[in-house]
Amino acid sequence: MADDFERLWTPHRLVYLQSGQQPPDDECPFCLAPGKSDEDALIVFRGKSCFVLLNLFPYNTGHLLVCPYRHVDTYDKATEEETAEIALLTQQAMKTLRKVSGTHGFNIGMNQGELAGAGIAGHLHQHIVPRWLHDSNFFPIIAKTKALPRLLGEVRETIANNWITDK
Repeated sequence: MADDFERLWTPHRLVYLQSGQQPPDDECPFCLAPGKSDEDALIVFRGKSCFVLLNLFPYNTGHLLVCPYRHVDTYDKATEEETAEIALLTQQAMKTLRKVSGTHGFNIGMNQGELAGAGIAGHLHQHIVPRWLHDSNFFPIIAKTKALPRLLGEVRETIANNWITDK
């Protein structure tokens, strides 16, 4: 059936989707991160019940994750304290990213469960992906390459040193 849409087929993504890349609970990277140095774990801010770190495989420069310290898999299992701090840290992350990188917009969301596309399904985490006008291109699809202009360590240091905690 014709529908006037062009389609880009990316069959190489199927390997990632079907490979079952979920770590066992005792190897959860979000549980292990707080026990490491901020630099090694890419943590930019530590709160009471949650922390913020850079995504190791970012969609864009400054792609952050807000995670509770507690190993819990879905939002409905998070405590009121955890959900409140996830919201607060998300707001602070947005303000910080606007300050340090001139972000024009954001994609914010949670993929809960392996079926929903969660890269780490066993540990709740919220994505904060900064966006800029005209930041989309075909490079990742055609060349299987993502052009990120700054190294993760440099991005972590900039965000951590400029974290905005005021409301």
